[in-house]
Amino acid sequence: MVLYMHEMKMNLKSLVIWTICVGGLCFGCILLYTSLEDSIQEIAGVYSNMGSMSVALGMDKMSLATLTGYYATEIAMMHGLGGAMFAAILGTGMLSKEEAGHTTEFLNVLSVGRSRIFSQKYMAVVSNIFIFNLLCFILYILGFLLMKEEISGKEMVLYHFAQLVMQIELATVCFMISAFAKKNLMGAGLGLVILMFAADMMCRIIPAIEDVKYITPFYYSNAADIFTDGSIDNVMLGIGLGIIVITFMTASIRYGKKDFL
Repeated sequence: MVLYMHEMKMNLKSLVIWTICVGGLCFGCILLYTSLEDSIQEIAGVYSNMGSMSVALGMDKMSLATLTGYYATEIAMMHGLGGAMFAAILGTGMLSKEEAGHTTEFLNVLSVGRSRIFSQKYMAVVSNIFIFNLLCFILYILGFLLMKEEISGKEMVLYHFAQLVMQIELATVCFMISAFAKKNLMGAGLGLVILMFAADMMCRIIPAIEDVKYITPFYYSNAADIFTDGSIDNVMLGIGLGIIVITFMTASIRYGKKDFL
């Protein structure tokens, strides 16, 4: 587990920065709700009747007039997009950075097989994502407690579980990209996140492309849907888990056969 611990230390600074930026920003927005409450309640009705835009942002299901609705429509979007970007950056750089930094030769002469290198690096990716989500979850719960607002416990846990799976799915896809690449394709990872985020919004607005929801993990991890239904779409979640397994196996096979010369 030496390599795993090394990767955890190497990514500690990034983990702290992203947790402060994403978790801290969302935590601050929760605390700001009191000062915004009066104006938000005035425009909540307008936002809920903005047609397609209301549907895309979940404002047709949740009202901004409550802290829970504000969290599910506004704060959850910031957390989801920020967390997905963090996961993509982790995934795209974890394997390819060795070739980009010309450290592959050193790493592969050690008494550690490629399968162990691969598995420990992937474990580091998943661990960082888990810690990021746990710390953010604690911050958000603390925010609700400080605001003396009731917490929808079940929906909160389900939403953050869905976020964890979504981020692991995106990170695993980017990890697979990293296994094929010879340099860090961070731009491709971030582009994938933006594409999937846009696809989620578009498939909610345009009925003709509704089936796009089956390929974007942002669909099953949507806060407004989870807080409204009190559950996660099992079919969509299953597809997400399947993509994780397929991309992980593809990355493993590719890394095992990759020629580093």
